[in-house]
Amino acid sequence: MMTIYTVQPGDTVGSIAERFEVPQSLIVTTNDLKDPEKLSVGQSLIIQFPEQTYTVEEGDTLQWIARGFSTTVDALQRNNPQLKGRETIYPGQTLVISYGQPPLGEIRVTGFAYPYISDDVLYRTLPYLTYLSIFSYGLNPDGTLVPPEGGGDQQLVDAAVDGGVVPLLVLTSLTADGTFSNELINTILADPALQQKVIANTVETVKRMGYGGVDVDFEYISPQYAQAYADFVRDLKSALGEEYTVLTDLAPKTSADQPELLYAGHNYAALGQAADDVLLMTYEWGYQFGPPLPVSPIDQVRRVIEYALTEIPAEKISIGIPTYGYDWTLPFERGSAAEPLSSQEAVARAYDKKAQIQYDTLAQAPYYTYWQRDPNGIPREHIVWFQDARSADALLRLVQEYGLNGAGIWNIMRWFPQVWAVLNQLYTIRKE
Repeated sequence: MMTIYTVQPGDTVGSIAERFEVPQSLIVTTNDLKDPEKLSVGQSLIIQFPEQTYTVEEGDTLQWIARGFSTTVDALQRNNPQLKGRETIYPGQTLVISYGQPPLGEIRVTGFAYPYISDDVLYRTLPYLTYLSIFSYGLNPDGTLVPPEGGGDQQLVDAAVDGGVVPLLVLTSLTADGTFSNELINTILADPALQQKVIANTVETVKRMGYGGVDVDFEYISPQYAQAYADFVRDLKSALGEEYTVLTDLAPKTSADQPELLYAGHNYAALGQAADDVLLMTYEWGYQFGPPLPVSPIDQVRRVIEYALTEIPAEKISIGIPTYGYDWTLPFERGSAAEPLSSQEAVARAYDKKAQIQYDTLAQAPYYTYWQRDPNGIPREHIVWFQDARSADALLRLVQEYGLNGAGIWNIMRWFPQVWAVLNQLYTIRKE
């Protein structure tokens, strides 16, 4: 099945492969190692143990191989990330047919993407998804929709449908300038006629473009409009009909009476009843403009899940899982901004800075520190918190532990191979 190994001083891909008696190439492709010679001490590597393999012969196709082994093309693509979501194979190529039955059952997986996602990342990722949430349509004060910047979402809709994935229109309370507006969303929720106009425009767009549903992400709602928001989601679901899916994204609350504006307008019980499913936005404890913290500390994620379960059935709940980290300059100064990093970039930076990656067992998150001169030549300490195979494994196991519906990956714009490898090892992915 799978082992997550932490790189020790003196390790090489070759020595690790020899220790676990697996091909070096399997370690390289599973973890998408751009330069296998550059391993950072403390870096996590996924070691997979194929149960069944097949050597491609002349004339074989991926569909023929899938039928012959009673599996699916999607499963073959998940087990063989070197295919990059495509169906091109060649004689002599070794394919992993299976790693054994995933032990933790079946889940739904949502991936969030902007229309400018690269084709390479999109096609790599689709085999792992149930839903593709395309970010996003905003709102104008007159109830018309603001399409994604630059358009382009039709291409993603078509690719998702072709890949057996349900495309969802993400409907947000973003304005035309790309910011969340408390004033705008309150104005709309206070006016039933405006709400119905938003719903009508959303339904028309969904049906015209071939979306399979809507993912509603209204944020910074004043508390007096919490019930109006739930009613809006219910009315949208009714207008779309049973054949369409309506999800809603919830701020990560730990109690019903949290007063901050981010939380107050999200009534968990009412929204759980109104929507088909909900996604808990269990990330951004550590965020770009805040102090250094893990992005998704598991102790805090548990608190959100345990509160949500008092208000919403477990089978309606998915948790959010981030794919990124931040680099903060120390000491933290209010008003400063951390540098966003993909998980791959964070590991590469650790190598370049000769930093040893540590792991916080309470937060279940990796981090490291290093020193670098600022533009004025003054040495400044940095701290980087990010995600890796260990943190992805810890978060994904919460789905089974609490009997939840699934996971939402925020976001899929940059390829994070370890989250997909862990997901594929632990669960069977449900296709609608």
